[in-house]
Amino acid sequence: QVQLVESGGDLVQPGGSLRLSCVGSGLTIADYAVGWFRQAPGKEREAVLCMSSYGPKFYSDFAKGRFTIARDNAENTVYLQMNNLKPKDTAVYLCAADYYSCGSSWDTGKYFEFWGQGTLVTISA
Repeated sequence: QVQLVESGGDLVQPGGSLRLSCVGSGLTIADYAVGWFRQAPGKEREAVLCMSSYGPKFYSDFAKGRFTIARDNAENTVYLQMNNLKPKDTAVYLCAADYYSCGSSWDTGKYFEFWGQGTLVTISA
């Protein structure tokens, strides 16, 4: 059974940083594209960024320059590093995995096969 488990969500002050983890089990995460998405209260899910298994990364406009993604294949884990956080970044952050490539429509989230339950990030003074 495949599982993705996010962790690292917290209450952070504006301007702060946070690193989220997405740990996979039942799959070799090195073989998968991993995307991060977020959903704020009362809003639709929004794409953050995606990293294909072979390296290319794709970012939503708001994530460029502030958010990055990295893999630790030995730990079967993908990280989302978030810097210069703003109150509007408050959301539940979810990771998702699909075999090999993010694909041209990665930002819709439609083609990701596996999803985690999410971790809450709150940005507030």
